[in-house]
Amino acid sequence: MKLTTIFLSAVLIAYGLGACLYALTGIDLLFLLTAGNAVIYRSLLSLAGVAALWLVFWLVAFRPTRDLR
Repeated sequence: MKLTTIFLSAVLIAYGLGACLYALTGIDLLFLLTAGNAVIYRSLLSLAGVAALWLVFWLVAFRPTRDLR
């Protein structure tokens, strides 16, 4: 479970860096990596949604900030 959380956090960071690149330069890196294939492009975008939902679940279920009090 910890490995999944680390992997999905890395996925969200990579998407964030790609979004910054797109915002600053107009180059859509994900579109270039998928060679314009809309199905693969949308599948990878849906992975970001799954990653975000997993991290919300992880934060609610395991409360990693509980020990900080």
